[in-house]
Amino acid sequence: MAPTPTGSRERHDDGDHLVLTRRIRAARAEVWAALTVPARTAVWIGTWTGDPRSGTVDVTMGFEGDGAEPQTFTIDDCQAPHRLAVTSAAPGAEGPDEVWHIEIDLVEAVSGDNAETELRFSQPLSDPAAAESIGPGWEYYIDRLAAAAVGTDVEAIDFADYFPAQSRYYRDLFTTRP
Repeated sequence: MAPTPTGSRERHDDGDHLVLTRRIRAARAEVWAALTVPARTAVWIGTWTGDPRSGTVDVTMGFEGDGAEPQTFTIDDCQAPHRLAVTSAAPGAEGPDEVWHIEIDLVEAVSGDNAETELRFSQPLSDPAAAESIGPGWEYYIDRLAAAAVGTDVEAIDFADYFPAQSRYYRDLFTTRP
């Protein structure tokens, strides 16, 4: 069964953004580790190499099919353990939706004895045609990140449940003017 799409469209100073949030039953440090430690990112999105202190790392998406090429991600802002902002462009990128400016903020909340973290993902997005694949893609990857952070079965999350089932939702979300 396809998960219900959760993304929203928000107007920011630099234009429309795709925004996704997740409440993850894990401490912020655990979610941060799943987001930034190479052995942990390999589980849900792919591998990265390089020295983050240099300001860039090379990321190879592990679940985009065979032959994925590494992409350079520039680290725009890193405030461990609560904020990561990166920029990457696909080779030959020309349009505004082909250069990705991604921001992830983590806010920890404690409920009784249970730690929870709210993850907020934001990416500028304007083209409805791009939104119909980018939205489901990020829903998939963020659900995998959440599963990895809490130690549940990441492999049970299947991209076929997200795409194309969520495509129309995201196309419509970015077609209608706010």
